[in-house]
Amino acid sequence: MIKIYLTDEGGTKTIDEPVEGCWINMVNPTEKELNRIIEKYQLDPDDLRAALDEEEISRIDNEDNYSLVLFDIPTVEERNEKNRFVTIPLGIIVHKEAIITICLEKTSVLDLYSGKKSSAFSTRMKTRFLLQVLLNNAKLYLKNLRIINKQSEELEKNLHDATENSALIDMMELGKSLLYFTTSLKSISGVLDKLVKVEAIKKYPEDEELMEDVMIENRQALEMSEVYSGILNGMMDAYASIIANNMNVVMKFLAIATIILSIPNIITGMYGMNLADGALPLANGPYSFWIISLIGVVLTVAAWYYFKHKKMY
Repeated sequence: MIKIYLTDEGGTKTIDEPVEGCWINMVNPTEKELNRIIEKYQLDPDDLRAALDEEEISRIDNEDNYSLVLFDIPTVEERNEKNRFVTIPLGIIVHKEAIITICLEKTSVLDLYSGKKSSAFSTRMKTRFLLQVLLNNAKLYLKNLRIINKQSEELEKNLHDATENSALIDMMELGKSLLYFTTSLKSISGVLDKLVKVEAIKKYPEDEELMEDVMIENRQALEMSEVYSGILNGMMDAYASIIANNMNVVMKFLAIATIILSIPNIITGMYGMNLADGALPLANGPYSFWIISLIGVVLTVAAWYYFKHKKMY
């Protein structure tokens, strides 16, 4: 899918054909759409298709008439019937005639600009456009990191009574998401450092504050991701230990209950043997049943008191 935007005196609007100063937004484009843009702007096919490869690394490539800025953006995918955070590449080609964005999915990083009527946004201001996308990408990382933190806090509430592995698996999935975020944010930091130095993409004094905001937000997102990752790893270790300890408590209780309940079984089993009269004490008395039952109860209570006194459960 291709959508083309152009900023003029009336604001930003959608147009049908590419013109100079436009923004071409490509979302999971077809081969025909790719070839159309490649031929019109004389692009290297590998540069345009790079953003469609989920394993592509973040980088800046400079060609004769354009620059490719490739970086990861956060998105959501379904794993184990739950939504999990991952990252996918977003490519921005800063061409002398247009700015081209390409991604596998529709993303709110770019939706924020569609139809925007503001002097702060213009499809003709390519460097500012790039920085605005990078800034909103960093903010999206921060938003998703807060969501991950809330999810981990919800899991922590059930930590003490945990005996199953489901919550531990959820924590592992959150840890995987944080690993994706940390790796991507580190790569974006490298892209930002190179962006400051590269001369192919022009810098303007009025965009210096915006560039500083981008670097601050990205650094904050990276630090949050690393902190949350460390906390979550510690929680996972504690969680695994608590699950094992809770299982040990259950097993100890069952073992003690088995020992206590075996006492009356031993006594009744002894008096159930076929022996000669008088072979067992109290066997022939008029109150034998009640006396033997009372002995069983007393021994059972004594055993229960012993284990309780020793704080064995």
